[in-house]
Amino acid sequence: MEAVHGSMLLIYAVIAIAVLILMITRFKVYPFLVLIIVSLLLGLAVGMPAGTIVKSFETGNGNTLGHIAIVVGLGTMLGKMMAESGGAERIATTLINWFGEKNIHWAMMCVAIIVGLPVFFEVGFVLLIPIAFNVAKRTGKSLLLIGLPMVAGLSVVHGLIPPHPAALLAVQAYHADIGRTIAYGLLVGVPTAIVAGPLFALLIHRQIKLAENNPLAAQFIDTEHQEGSRELPGFGITLFTILLPVILMLIGSWADLIVPPKTTANDLLKFIGISDVALLIAVLVSFWTFGAKRGFNREQIQKFCGECLAPIAGITLIVGAGGGFGRVLLDSGISKEIVATATAAHLSPLMFGWLVAAMIRLATGSATVAMTTACGIVAPVAAASGVQVKPELLVLATGSGSLIFSHVNDGGFWLIKEYFGMTVGQTFKTWSLCETIISLMGLGLTFALAAVL
Repeated sequence: MEAVHGSMLLIYAVIAIAVLILMITRFKVYPFLVLIIVSLLLGLAVGMPAGTIVKSFETGNGNTLGHIAIVVGLGTMLGKMMAESGGAERIATTLINWFGEKNIHWAMMCVAIIVGLPVFFEVGFVLLIPIAFNVAKRTGKSLLLIGLPMVAGLSVVHGLIPPHPAALLAVQAYHADIGRTIAYGLLVGVPTAIVAGPLFALLIHRQIKLAENNPLAAQFIDTEHQEGSRELPGFGITLFTILLPVILMLIGSWADLIVPPKTTANDLLKFIGISDVALLIAVLVSFWTFGAKRGFNREQIQKFCGECLAPIAGITLIVGAGGGFGRVLLDSGISKEIVATATAAHLSPLMFGWLVAAMIRLATGSATVAMTTACGIVAPVAAASGVQVKPELLVLATGSGSLIFSHVNDGGFWLIKEYFGMTVGQTFKTWSLCETIISLMGLGLTFALAAVL
């Protein structure tokens, strides 16, 4: 079959995404199957060799799962230990006491910005979702009102503020100053998180009714009968255990400042700072702080670990399949075609950075992929354009673009849909819209900052 070139590739991509959405929303086919079917059909339609279509899908699936499966597995274990020990309840109670029930959505945003700094979006999400479930149950408020500010906080940090891994890569690509990027990132990011999180959640949660029964929430919510009879772990030790992976990752990223590079100590600090290792250490610590110290024996701790993994198997498969679909878009040349279209339009470097990242995000679903790929394309174009633009602002513009409209090829979309117990339509109206607000407002504030500086 003849390979398809040029703008026809874009038409096929649009059709594929439309079919994908239709099969899941209208015909209620399981997303994991739909993603495989549409990826294979798209590959055939654009004339990819039959053998490479499956290989391409498997590569994307494997690359995504290689990181996500470990992170989600370990993060869920940590969350389960926190819930069983009463740690999630302790944090929920403390936050409600500090902020008051009326303002709990602000509390969730603040916690997300702190926890999200050095961790990938998915890691922050699985660490914080048990707290969101518990706060929602304690206050009787909609999970959307609690959860949307949380995911908005995590998302803003993911795209705009180093030492988050994605933002850090952009800082290196544009040769930006990390301190200034953090300062500008906070100036743009905090107002953006406030609008897309607490304010948007206040508006939308009245319109969307979530299902009464959420099977995933059930395993993270402290069981009723234990509540009166047990003492909760302290706030300090609970916070320390949850923030331990965050602390270890920060130590890893600052290893060169702490000990001389190329020494054994430096290698060791970098090793414990890798997200998989940091989470593993935190899980092992939680077996003591949330397990043994709370009177659980080895069998009970083993049981918790086994129990919490079953419900995440489906999510993990869907997230992986989303990665496979993204890879088919990449290998078929569709992603390249999107970039070529943007390059031909001659825009200001900030707008160009935003647009390229936005296009790649829509095509591949991954904010990290969008950010890293866009930097490689935009950096030389920005340098050649002769327009003076601060590299720190290029980081923010690209980061904002990488967060636009999350949809069916983004692992985060499925993660949020499943954990919140929403339909695909509800996920579009809440999460996808929240991401778009972040992207557009981030771009607007970056332009405002460029006008002032």
